[in-house]
Amino acid sequence: MTMSARPRGPFEPTTGAVQPHRRRTGSVGAWVRRALLGFLLLSAACSSWQGGDRRPKLTPDELLSGTALAVTGNRPPSVVPEASVLALSPEMRAFIDAHGDRKGSDALKLHQLVTAIMDPHSFGVTYDETTRTASDTFRTRRGNCLSFSNMFVAMARDVGLNAEFQEVDVPPDWTLDNDTFVLNRHVDVFVNLGADGTRVVDFNIGDFKASYEMRTISDAMALAHFYNNVGVERMLAGDRAAAVACFRTAIANADRVFSPAWTNLGTLYLRNGHPAHAEAAYLQALDVNDSDLVAMSDLARLYERQGDLERAAAYRKRVARHRWLNPYYRFELARRAYAAKHYDEAIAHLKYATRERPKEDRFCHLLGLCYLAKGDVRAARRWLSKAQEVAPTDALKRTYAAEIDTMLPPAGPPR
Repeated sequence: MTMSARPRGPFEPTTGAVQPHRRRTGSVGAWVRRALLGFLLLSAACSSWQGGDRRPKLTPDELLSGTALAVTGNRPPSVVPEASVLALSPEMRAFIDAHGDRKGSDALKLHQLVTAIMDPHSFGVTYDETTRTASDTFRTRRGNCLSFSNMFVAMARDVGLNAEFQEVDVPPDWTLDNDTFVLNRHVDVFVNLGADGTRVVDFNIGDFKASYEMRTISDAMALAHFYNNVGVERMLAGDRAAAVACFRTAIANADRVFSPAWTNLGTLYLRNGHPAHAEAAYLQALDVNDSDLVAMSDLARLYERQGDLERAAAYRKRVARHRWLNPYYRFELARRAYAAKHYDEAIAHLKYATRERPKEDRFCHLLGLCYLAKGDVRAARRWLSKAQEVAPTDALKRTYAAEIDTMLPPAGPPR
């Protein structure tokens, strides 16, 4: 998880979960938790460049070299050796031996490992925003979603489980008043138990819902997330050389198509007074992922600050189009319209959202409430019942059932 433009408040210790997994498909995104870093973290030292066609023609290799930041080539290719990210310590193996049966079934080993990690008497976990290796996470009992995923994947594989990293599309947090957003990207663990099915292990359950798009990723892509996160942490600490090294490693692990690292590299350049390099990095991010909202937003703000209002407007238009097509953005608009008692407007947004995400219970629930407010009991019952049907947990299903019983008149006999 990288830094956020709008702090989300303190994180409490989290509980883990092992859940049956339903494989979903979706467009490959750019991830872990990252946000509109750009201009909210930048110095203003960029008035010497006017953008547009006069910018230097910077190649990706020139951007990755860090020469403009006075970074020498004498540092190692990354701050943390790649081999150490998933390496087990002797203490981790001793913990596994003390709390699990290596000869048991895969289902038993998974249960034992999760139970031992989540038990505050044997281990216990505390969430924070720092990205750590598997062994550092075990040693400190602290980390973000990627830290605990590193630790769990390493330990699960040590007992013979088929464990992979998984990306989860967590909806953005939209802040409509100042036209910003926080793009949440989450990583957890997918475990294939063979004949016993598949499970998801998630140590930050607040960022997981079965309705979200999910996909397993390679270890190389997980390393790209790791080094991108560490790069942001080093950038915020003022260590330019370490940040460049991390972004370079992240990009190399993802075959140069990992747009978050390109965007964060652009932010590093802009923070240090190199707007031409920043522009080139943001454009490179869009070259490898033309739907990267963060890169678009940062380019719009960059051009705006340089007085290139035409180009800024063009990128703002692209941001607005991508945002309008996002069902979670439309849900946020619907939520606000409902609060203002503009029910027809809310229904229009929710009809789009439910077409795009028919199994998102929140969309169905709010649509049912909108119809109820308009006095259309039949439509309200249909959508509240749909929310109950697709709700991801039994507790939520019961909540929706209670709402139906409380707010709606008894259903008449079937025709």
